[in-house]
Amino acid sequence: MQKELKILLSSSGLFMLAGGLFGPIYAVFVENIGGDLLTAGAAYSAFAVAAGIMIFLLGRVEDRSRYQEIFVIAGFSINCTGYLGYIFVSNPFQLFIVQIIFGIGEAISTPAFDGLYSKHLDKGKYASEWGIWESMQWILTAIAAGAGGFIASAYGFRILFIMMLLLSIAGLVVSSLLLHRRKKKYFHFISTEHIL
Repeated sequence: MQKELKILLSSSGLFMLAGGLFGPIYAVFVENIGGDLLTAGAAYSAFAVAAGIMIFLLGRVEDRSRYQEIFVIAGFSINCTGYLGYIFVSNPFQLFIVQIIFGIGEAISTPAFDGLYSKHLDKGKYASEWGIWESMQWILTAIAAGAGGFIASAYGFRILFIMMLLLSIAGLVVSSLLLHRRKKKYFHFISTEHIL
């Protein structure tokens, strides 16, 4: 497995853990800030619409870019802002804003992430290496779901959100290694060209 793939898996895994901590207890939080089930559904719809429209538009732009790593890191950075935003959400309107921020972050990172992941797959291992990502997603979501419920009930949502933010920042730091790998390959290419 190529190192770029390991970086993508590690950074993505940390973001999966962060999001998974909140997933099953999302509706409980919405009720705590004065919303109801309709609010929870509408807020998630705001995320999905923002992500869906922007992914369609940005996917075309990112196809033409030689710097997909930057889009991954930019999207992850915006998602970190979303996790920070959860700490300060106190009403449904603020939740809608945070969900739209997540939608934008998702739209920026997802097409580039998928493109990079596909680009670095080992020949003949396309299904198995995508399978690693899919398997990791379900396993980490299962672990995070149980942990998130326990943390929120024992320590409250604020501590849960801080943990989510820290996990997402760790994922962002790991993803920045993609730029280091790119730079390293670029300088290796330049030095090889110079020698030739």
